[in-house]
Amino acid sequence: MLPDPATFEVLVAGRPNRQQLQASPNLRIVVIPFAGLPDATRLVLQDFPNLVVHNLHHNAAITAEMALALLLAASKFIVPYDQALRHNDWRLRYQPPPALFLNGKTALILGFGHVGQHIGRACAALGMRIIAIRRHPEQPITLDFPAEIHGSEALNELLPQADAVLIALPGTSETYGLLGPAEISLLPPGAVLVNVGRGSIVDQHALFQALKERRLRAAGLDVWYRYPASETEWENTPPADEPFHELENVVLSPHRADGSSETEILRMEHLAELLNAVAYGEEPPNQVDMALGY
Repeated sequence: MLPDPATFEVLVAGRPNRQQLQASPNLRIVVIPFAGLPDATRLVLQDFPNLVVHNLHHNAAITAEMALALLLAASKFIVPYDQALRHNDWRLRYQPPPALFLNGKTALILGFGHVGQHIGRACAALGMRIIAIRRHPEQPITLDFPAEIHGSEALNELLPQADAVLIALPGTSETYGLLGPAEISLLPPGAVLVNVGRGSIVDQHALFQALKERRLRAAGLDVWYRYPASETEWENTPPADEPFHELENVVLSPHRADGSSETEILRMEHLAELLNAVAYGEEPPNQVDMALGY
């Protein structure tokens, strides 16, 4: 419920409506309490160009942990081994192992912001070489691990070097369909793909075929192409047009990379830091570039 009279300067809302945005003549900052910019929010905010929008990145380390978990589960084929042994079936133990040895291999990270840098640190700890694509590679960042940072124009040059591709990009018009059939075909045989960014970044049909034909070794996917429209669809909504669930070399996760028992505590801590910055006249972090969508 909006206060009457409304005099607030900051609105915290992931999907603010027009009434909320118009209620206070003092409103100047909108805080979206998660990473990303929903399409509906972006559209309504186009009519309020004087408002400054900020995100929270409280879930960066948690999301990176899920990326690492998906990388390990997919590259080590943990799920099919687990499922077989639950039925007392040991046959997979005596077959040629399909697992990818990660130490010394190359990890290509698409999106080297908060999440991508956490992913890079984890992969570096596994002994992997880190190469990354960042929209502004010229901007200095401080890392405590070695990484080669490139611009997006280097994508086709870097894909053939990647034993593992880990996607931590936002969903925007620039990233939509970034990995299509041609790009996926550039990956070396036996590569692993992990996506904790947005499903729309990877062409689902090309990805499915590459996995089915074993041109890609495996994939770990937390983001999808179709979501339930309502609670009544929670129990029966396929996440894609292609039957990824039929492939044993895919690990499926229902877009819960940021989920943990501590996520909401971290969200409140990061929100408090942002609001304190506003209260003390400091520059609040994580301003969203509305033209770019993140």
